[in-house]
This record gives sequence, C-alpha cells and structure tokens, in this order.
Amino acid sequence: MLVIAGVAIAAGLGAHAWWPRTAAADATVETVHVSRRDVGTVVKATGVIKPRVGAEVRVGSRTSGVVNRLHVRVGDAVKPGELLAEIDDRDLAARREQSAAELQRALAELRFAESEWQRRRELGRSGVITASELDLAERAAVVAAQQVAVARANLTYATTQLDYARITAPIGGVVASVATQEGETVAASFSAPTFVTLIDLTRLEVWAYVDETDIGRIELGQPARFTVDTYGEEEFEGVVTAIYPKAEIRDNVVNYITVVRFEQPRDRVLRPEMTTTVRIAIELHAAVPSLPAGAVRSENGRAYVLVREGGAVARRWISVGARDPAAWEITSGLRDGDEVLVGDIPLKGEPGS
Repeated sequence: MLVIAGVAIAAGLGAHAWWPRTAAADATVETVHVSRRDVGTVVKATGVIKPRVGAEVRVGSRTSGVVNRLHVRVGDAVKPGELLAEIDDRDLAARREQSAAELQRALAELRFAESEWQRRRELGRSGVITASELDLAERAAVVAAQQVAVARANLTYATTQLDYARITAPIGGVVASVATQEGETVAASFSAPTFVTLIDLTRLEVWAYVDETDIGRIELGQPARFTVDTYGEEEFEGVVTAIYPKAEIRDNVVNYITVVRFEQPRDRVLRPEMTTTVRIAIELHAAVPSLPAGAVRSENGRAYVLVREGGAVARRWISVGARDPAAWEITSGLRDGDEVLVGDIPLKGEPGS
C-alpha cells in the first residue's frame, strides 16, 4: 500500500540515525541536539530492483552442434569478449576450407578468362576473329568476375559460421544462469538457444510502484532513497529518471512504474529482484539545521524551544522553515550542536503550566 509520509532523511546516515538523546536531571526529560538533515515531504512506495536496459543479456548460439567446452559457471565474473563456450567446429572448419578452395578456383578461372579476352582483342584488331567471338570472350570474363564475388561471399559466410562456434560475452558482468552443459547438442533456429545469462550488476535501477494518487507529484530528477530487506534500515540514494506512461494494475490498485537510477555501492551488493521501500523527495531542503518535531513548542503562533542556561531551564525563540511530521527546519535562534530539552518540563509562564 502506497502512502505519503513526511520524513527527515538523514544525509549520509541510516534511516534511524536520528537526533541523539541523553538523559537530563529529570527522568522524564531528554535532550536532543540540532543537527543537519534533509527535511521535506516524500512519496513512499514499494519497488523492486531491475537490470537497466542492456544490462541483462541472454547469450545464445547462432550455429548448431555439440557443446565441446563450457568455460563459465554461475557466479563467475566475465569481461566483454571473454570466451564462454565452444561448439564442435569440425564441420564448420571443413566448410570454410571448401569455400576458400572454391575462391581460389574462381580466381584462376577469372585470370584465364581475362587473359583469353585480352588475346582475342588483339586478334580482333588484326581481323582474325569476328566481333561476336570477341563479345563471347568479354562475357566470359564478366561471368568469371561474378563467380569470384560469389566465392568471396561464401568464404565470408563460412568464416562467420566458424566464428559462431566460439561463444563470447557481449558485455561484462556476472553469470546469472547456465542453460546448456558440455556434451549437449544445440540446434540453432530463428530463436537462438540460450547458453548463459549475463547481468551487469553495476547497471541496476529500482522500479518503484507509485500509487495513482501520488504520481502527479513525481518529476524527473527528484532525489530518492530506498532500503532493501537484507541490509535493514541502511539507505541507498538514487534519482528519478523515468515515469512509465502505462499503468500497472494489481488487486484493483493502479500504480505507475517510476524508475530510480542508482550507482552500485562499493561495500554492498544490490541484486536484481530485491524488494525495496522507496521514498521520493517531493519538496526537499537538503542538509539544513533541524530538530525533531516534538522538540519545538509554540506560544501565540511563535516557535520556541527549551534550553539550559546557567543551570536553569529557559525559553529560546526560534524561526522555523520546512517542516514535516518527523522534523522541523531551524532557520534562526539555534546553531548546529545546540542542546534542546524535550519531555514534560514545567516552566513558569509556559501555556498549560
């Protein structure tokens, strides 16, 4: 279920790295410190990690034969162009040799035809042969040249087919699955049989399923944070790069896929199909001095906090900026690190005291 929630997004910290609290003299009194946080309204959604376009490739065979060697296993890291598998290429090698021999024969026939044409041209100048005989010699030379072109094309095709027997990685990544084993026979058809599936784990993104009531607030370029179950409350940063125009309807709930692009963290491994909880910042004041919302009090429409001054509890008037249910931005009256009292603190002159 997708909801809109206001949160204080910790800059560079986990979702629960909030304001540190210490016990004060009174058991019901605690203290918090002004610290810099991202304060703003967010749209919350569930999602899943997916490979980007081109980051998941199913590598198949474009030729038929027996698999002689399979050089990779699931989990292996491969580089672009690395050899993955080899198919028995004896028939293909023989066809290439045959095509090469046919090219040599065609070249020899072309040389003979051109020589014969040249000889008849000289005889034609002397009037020894007729014009029709000269035309026949010229046509034979043209046909021989065409045969050479056909033989070259056949050799190129045979060479390409032979190269197909060596299956290489089109991208760098990790072997996600292996569908064929050594000794099996593969038959190439319109749909090439899959040997291995490669995934580039450095090119992933989150598909966040945003409710139709929230999608109007989402814009490209908005910052986002997300968590995955395996790493608890640790947050990862991303940015909205796409909003799918077609709706996804699940259990009569209309959602729109919102793509959040992120970079793979150095000390963590995020994998495809991991479930995510995503928070997309709609209105964000980044890295501003802030306090928990419960630490800010008000009187006659003016905001203030309680602080210790000279061993006594005193009221300090402040100005606030962006606010949400979790945190308020402090624009004046306090500095980073200032200690503020929270809890049930009697104070003469305070409303309700």
